[in-house]
Amino acid sequence: MQKILSHMRKAIEEYNMIEENDKIAICLSGGKDSITMLHAFKNLQRFYPKKFEIVAISIDPGFNFFDTSFLQKICDNLEIPLFIEETHAKEIVFDIRKEKNPCSLCANLRRGVINSIAIRENCNKIALGHNQDDVLETFLLNLFYTGSIGTFAPISYMDRTKITLIRPLVYTPEKDIKRFIKKNTLTVMPKVCPMDGKSKREDMKQLIYTLGKNIPMIRANLFGAIRRNLPEWKLYNK
Repeated sequence: MQKILSHMRKAIEEYNMIEENDKIAICLSGGKDSITMLHAFKNLQRFYPKKFEIVAISIDPGFNFFDTSFLQKICDNLEIPLFIEETHAKEIVFDIRKEKNPCSLCANLRRGVINSIAIRENCNKIALGHNQDDVLETFLLNLFYTGSIGTFAPISYMDRTKITLIRPLVYTPEKDIKRFIKKNTLTVMPKVCPMDGKSKREDMKQLIYTLGKNIPMIRANLFGAIRRNLPEWKLYNK
């Protein structure tokens, strides 16, 4: 946990992600990233100089094997309130629309529900569990498939909802998250999306891994380029 907290606190402080009396909605999918972030926030809450409140929110996409009781048990053990919202995302995306590339539509549907829950529970911030690997993969996806140079921002304000999105794990490599889960023998929810392991994002993950065999600094160089050149990644305190 110490290593996770080190990465996380660096991101939080460099981008001013937490302010006094924030109420933060932590998005909990049941995967390794969100479970790690939930534990880290609970630990951070005990010693962080700025006082903040946390709740967990989860979106039930409509798959029969999505285990809400598993998520509830995690939150009960950590004494964190959990709000689960049932949706018809699976039905809309896969059964009705029959999307060949469903990730974008599914993400938009989930985003709308997440925002609604956060507003209802009087949260002013939403924490998403994107890690450093997600940053790099999104950067390459945009470069190769849209011809644009960019990735998601560590922190962004949504004018319409008046809510700030924060991504406290953007400095945390996926390997450290996997190590944390394994070392603490934490159980994660089996992947429920049929696109897991078959998406273009997975292709980018494999590409970075392959390039890393011949270019050991590929990850550090990509991440450095993002931090130096994207306006939304410029440090607040620089």
